[in-house]
Amino acid sequence: MDLLSRKNGGSIDRVQALIQDGLKQVPDEYIQPPSLRPTLTIHNSSLSNQPPVIDLSEFHTNSLERIRHEVGQACREWGVFQVINHGVPTRLLEEMKDIGLKFFERPLEEKLQYACKSGSAASEGYGSRMLVKEDQILDWRDYFNHHTLPLARRNPSRWPHHPPSYRETVEKYSEQMKLLAQRLLTVISESIDLPSSYIQEVIGEPYQNIAISYYPPCPQPELTLGLQPHSDMGAITFLIQDEVGGLQVLKGGQWITVQPLPDAIVVNLGDQTQVILWISFTYDDLIIIIILIFEGHGLARD
Repeated sequence: MDLLSRKNGGSIDRVQALIQDGLKQVPDEYIQPPSLRPTLTIHNSSLSNQPPVIDLSEFHTNSLERIRHEVGQACREWGVFQVINHGVPTRLLEEMKDIGLKFFERPLEEKLQYACKSGSAASEGYGSRMLVKEDQILDWRDYFNHHTLPLARRNPSRWPHHPPSYRETVEKYSEQMKLLAQRLLTVISESIDLPSSYIQEVIGEPYQNIAISYYPPCPQPELTLGLQPHSDMGAITFLIQDEVGGLQVLKGGQWITVQPLPDAIVVNLGDQTQVILWISFTYDDLIIIIILIFEGHGLARD
């Protein structure tokens, strides 16, 4: 079996396997220091203090100026926002959720056939630790990371064959996310009076990874995090929450829970785009975490 090393020389399975084995306490490797432990009750998550929700349904009409203004304001004030009526088929979003859940429901031995290479950061496949460093506190999650763009990196034979629609669905999703990224990066460039293609030209050939994250129920969610505080590399990140939620963003020194919206996509500015925008305006640096819910698993795609 593919195992992760402990500081004391022992080993642990995937997080999901720990729960299936009846774990009652969070192992030391997952316990966050007190200063980083999650706040399970967030007082600033009312609709009046949420990342903006932007309707893209009239993207190619006279409403484009309104969309450009709203996106620019969201980038300056938040660095994150949600989009609705974004053009990505609702059925495809549901299919991505479905194939993700069905993969994680498969036997551990089958999932380990797709295990990430040990000691390699952000490698493709099934894993539990995205980054590799000494004395690292582990995230309470399992994931499957797909290398999807450029096409030279893509090798669907490394992806699960069950359910049968898995590979085709990921490829369709990859194309839709590429198109949405191009549309939004165009609008972001225009929102600061730059040429439409400016950000895309600066970034160059797009690299795209698609990660399906699985957050098993946690017996002590007040001690650990599904995903530790971080900013995202690259240009732009899309995240689809399920109804469990758990995504938080740091704004004004407070962690704010991003309420899940049906069929919405969370848009987070990556480090590359923020650097470009800092040259023109002062944009808030965005830090995000994933908190854990005791009842039920969480599933996310980015």
